[in-house]
Amino acid sequence: MSQANIEFLEGGSYMSFATRKKSGEFVATPVWFAPDGDSYYVFSAGNAGKVKRLRNFSESRIAPCTVRGLVTGEWIDTRAVVLESKEEQDTALRALRRKYGWQMTVGDVFSKLTGKMDKRAYIRVDKV
Repeated sequence: MSQANIEFLEGGSYMSFATRKKSGEFVATPVWFAPDGDSYYVFSAGNAGKVKRLRNFSESRIAPCTVRGLVTGEWIDTRAVVLESKEEQDTALRALRRKYGWQMTVGDVFSKLTGKMDKRAYIRVDKV
């Protein structure tokens, strides 16, 4: 993985995050993400398919993409885990707020108002 590919991914607002099904097939979803150290952080509804798939398989892959999920760069093999501890979840939320600023704040407010904030899952994605 070249540094140019990493910079291209990190310069975007969305990445395609693909998680593995039991059949071995990958299911990709465009997501907001935030780099922090050597990891990327993602959030999702706690009952989303990607969260359920990650509980079975940590293998995943990421690529830069458009808001609609059109992949615009090469895939990077990764491993991902659903974060369980409050400390890890807070690290993820800080990274996402740092990257998305007011957009994340607005999303957080609506999530709190609708009761979805406490049902979020935070995911750490690491390059292999």
